[in-house]
Amino acid sequence: MAAFAKPSHSQLRAQRDHPLLPSTSTSTSSNFKLKTFTFSHNLHTLHPPFRKAKHICVSNSATTTTSLSSNHNPNSHIYQLCLLGNLDRAMSYLDSMHELRIPVEDDAYVALIRLCEWKRARKEGSRVYSYVSISMSHLSLQLGNALLSMFVRFGNLVDAWYVFGRMEKRNLFSWNVLVGGYAKAGLFDEALDLYHRMLWVGVKPDVYTFPCVLRTCGGMPNLVRGREIHVHVIRYGFESDVDVVNALITMYVKCGDVNTARLVFDKMPNRDRISWNAMISGYFENGVCLEGLRLFGMMIKYPVDPDLMTMTSVITACELLGDDRLGRQIHGYVLRTEFGRDPSIHNSLIPMYSSVGLIEEAETVFSRTECRDVVSWTAMISGYENCLMPQKALETYKMMEAEGIMPDEITIAIVLSACSCLCNLDMGMNLHEVAKQKGLVSYSIVANSLIDMYAKCKCIDKALEIFHSTLEKNIVSWTSIILGLRINNRCFEALFFFREMIRRLKPNSVTLVCVLSACARIGALTCGKEIHAHALRTGVSFDGFMPNAILDMYVRCGRMEYAWKQFFSVDHEVTSWNILLTGYAERGKGAHATELFQRMVESNVSPNEVTFISILCACSRSGMVAEGLEYFNSMKYKYSIMPNLKHYACVVDLLGRSGKLEEAYEFIQKMPMKPDPAVWGALLNSCRIHHHVELGELAAENIFQDDTTSVGYYILLSNLYADNGKWDKVAEVRKMMRQNGLIVDPGCSWVEVKGTVHAFLSSDNFHPQIKEINALLERFYKKMKEAGVEGPESSHMDIMEASKADIFCGHSERLAIVFGLINSGPGMPIWVTKNLYMCQSCHNIVKFISREVRREISVRDAEQFHHFKGGICSCTDEAYRS
Repeated sequence: MAAFAKPSHSQLRAQRDHPLLPSTSTSTSSNFKLKTFTFSHNLHTLHPPFRKAKHICVSNSATTTTSLSSNHNPNSHIYQLCLLGNLDRAMSYLDSMHELRIPVEDDAYVALIRLCEWKRARKEGSRVYSYVSISMSHLSLQLGNALLSMFVRFGNLVDAWYVFGRMEKRNLFSWNVLVGGYAKAGLFDEALDLYHRMLWVGVKPDVYTFPCVLRTCGGMPNLVRGREIHVHVIRYGFESDVDVVNALITMYVKCGDVNTARLVFDKMPNRDRISWNAMISGYFENGVCLEGLRLFGMMIKYPVDPDLMTMTSVITACELLGDDRLGRQIHGYVLRTEFGRDPSIHNSLIPMYSSVGLIEEAETVFSRTECRDVVSWTAMISGYENCLMPQKALETYKMMEAEGIMPDEITIAIVLSACSCLCNLDMGMNLHEVAKQKGLVSYSIVANSLIDMYAKCKCIDKALEIFHSTLEKNIVSWTSIILGLRINNRCFEALFFFREMIRRLKPNSVTLVCVLSACARIGALTCGKEIHAHALRTGVSFDGFMPNAILDMYVRCGRMEYAWKQFFSVDHEVTSWNILLTGYAERGKGAHATELFQRMVESNVSPNEVTFISILCACSRSGMVAEGLEYFNSMKYKYSIMPNLKHYACVVDLLGRSGKLEEAYEFIQKMPMKPDPAVWGALLNSCRIHHHVELGELAAENIFQDDTTSVGYYILLSNLYADNGKWDKVAEVRKMMRQNGLIVDPGCSWVEVKGTVHAFLSSDNFHPQIKEINALLERFYKKMKEAGVEGPESSHMDIMEASKADIFCGHSERLAIVFGLINSGPGMPIWVTKNLYMCQSCHNIVKFISREVRREISVRDAEQFHHFKGGICSCTDEAYRS
C-alpha cells in the first residue's frame, strides 16, 4: 500500500533520481515495471496545490504568460505539469521560457526528458535535447543520465554517444545504459568495447552490468570472450547472484557449450524457474533433446512448477525428436495442469503433431483452441503445407480471412509456398497485394517466398522484379532467383547471378546445388568443375545433395569418366546409382545399364522406384524388350515395389519403340489404374516413330482430354502428321496451339569452347562470327550435295516440312557445332547441349560433318545423347527410322 500513499517532494526527487536500467533479467524487468507503475499512479494522487497549479498553468496561453511573469518559480510549473503527465502543456511552457530567456533548471529538464521517454515522444524528446544543447555546454550527471536513458530507449545511439561524451561525470548507470543500448541494437563488439573501457577507467560492474554483457557474448556468439566475462563475475563476487548466473547459463548454451552451462547450473546454491528454463531450453537449442527432457523430469521432482515457457520448450523438443508417443504424454500432462487451455500451448502442439504426420490430431487441437490468434491459424496452415497438403493450406487460409484474422509475414510466406506447390498464380498474386497493403513485402521471408512463387508459376520476369526491389538480399533471396531462372530455362542468367552473388555473399551447399543444375542443363562443364573445386575448398562437397549434384552435372555434361571418379569418392547410396543408370539410359547403352544394375544389387543397395524407371528407359532405347519386361515384372514380386504410372509409361515406350504398337495399346487397356497423358504420350511417340497415324490420333485424343497445356504433345502429333505428309492436319495442330496460347520455346544450343559457354538461337544473325559460321555451313551443304547425301536442300523436303523443322527444331545446333569447329584445335571433340529435339535434317548434317572433319561431336537434345563419330551416331538413327 506504500505505493498508494501521497509522496513528499523529497520522495518524488529520490524516485526521479533512481536509475532505471534496461531489462537485464526477469527480476530487473519486474522492478522496472513496479517503478513505472508507482510513478504513473502518483500522477493521480497529487497534493491539492499541484491540482491548483494545473489550472493556473495550463488553462490558456495568456495564463501561461502571466504565470511566467509572476513570482512563481516557472521551473516548478514544468515539474508539476510533468507529474500530471501533460506533455503538450509542459512543452509549450518550455518554449515560452526560452522565448523569454528564463533559465531552465536541470530538474525541469530531467522531468521533461523522463516524461518523453515514458510516452515514447521522440519528436518532443529531440526538441528538449535541442534546448539543452543551446543552453548548456556541459551536462550534469543527472541530466546526462536522463538523456542517455531516453535516447537508448528510442534506439538513437548516435545522440546517446554524443551525450555520453558531453557528460562531465559518469557513474555506473551511465555505462550500463550505453552498454545495454549497443547490445540491444546488435552492436556486440561495440558493447564489449564499452564494457572494457568502463573497467579501464575504474568503474566496477554490478548485477545489472553482467547479464547485459553476457547476453552480448551469447549473441555474437563468442565463447572465448564469454569465459573472460565469467572470470570477471567471479573476481567481482557475483557468482552467487541468481540473475547473473542465469545469464551465464544462457551465454554458454548460446555459444554451444552446454556442458559448461550444466556445470554452472549444478553449482548454483539457489535456482529459480528461470535457471531451469535456461538450462532445459539450452539443451533443446543445441539438439541435446533427451538430456533436456531428463532435466525437465528432475525439475518436476525437485519440485519446481514449470511455466508456459517450460512447457512450450518441451513440446518443441518432442517435435524435434519426432516422438509422437512422448508428445502425447506431454499433451496429457498439460491437460492436467492449468496450462491446458492456454493458446500458446495449443500453438505448440499443432506443429508438434503435424511434424510427425499426425495431421488429424493437429486438427483436433486446433478445433479445441478457444481463442485462435494468427499464430494458431499459421501453425495449422503450416502443418498442412508440411504434410504435402497445399490445397488444405489454402482453404484454411481462406477460413482465417473469413474469421477476420489479419495474416502476418509468416502466414503470407507459408501460404505463398503452398501456391508455389500448386502453381496457383491467381492466389499468389492476391497474397502479393495483401502483403503490399500491410507493408509485409519488405520482410525477407515474404520477398523470398514471392520470388519462389512467381518463378515456379513461370512468371520469372515478375520474380526478377521483386528480387531487384528487395533491399536486403540474403542467401535465400539469391538461391531462390538462381533456382527460378534454372527452372525457367534461363540458365545463362542463373550463372550470371551466381557470379554476382559470390561478390557479396558466401554461397551455401543449397545454392551450389542449384548452380550445378544450371551447369548440367547447358553443358557448362568448366563452370561445373569450378563449383566442384569451390565445394572442395570450402568443405561442403559432402553436404546434403552436393555429392549427387556434382555427379549429375558430370553425367549430363557427358563426361562419364569424371562421373565415375565422383561416384567412387562418395557413399554409394541408391540415388548415386540412379544417376549413373539415367546417364546410360540417355545414351541408349542398355547393356551397360543392366550390368550396372546387377552391380548395384550385388552391393546390397536396394533399388527404388526411380531405379526401375532408369533401367526400363535404358532397355527401351536399346531395343531390349524381353529384359525390360523382366525388370518390370520383378518390381512387384522380387523387390516389393508397386509400379506407378511412370513405370507403365516406360513399358508402353519399351513395346512401342520396338514396333509392337498393338501390344502397347493392349497393355494400356489392361492397366490397373487410369492411364495419364504421359502413358498415352509414350504411345503417341511410338506411333510417330513407326508412322501409325490412326493409333497416334487415338492416343492424342486421350491426352487432350486431360492435358491441353503441354507443348510437347502437340509437337509429337504435328511431327506424326508431317512425317506422313498430312500438312492440313499439321495446320490444324498449330491452330490448336495458338488457341490455347501455347508457344514453342525458340531453339537454343550451347557449346563450351576454351572454358566459355556460347549460346546460339535459331536463325542467330547477330553473332560476331555469323558470316564465318554460315560460310562454313554452306561449304558442308555443297559437299553433301556432291556426295549425294540427303541434306537441307533435298528435293523431297517441301516448304511445310522445312517450316515444321524450323519451329520444332530450330537448327541452332548447326551454328553451335560450326562455331566450335572454327574456335577449337584440330581433333578436339565438340560438346553441344540443345533445348529442343534434333530433327532428321540436322542429324544427317552432323553425321556428315563428323565424318568430314574426323571429330567426335556430342549433342544432347531434349530426349537423349547423340554421339557422332566417323559419320555414325550412337542412337543408330532409331528416332529417325522410317
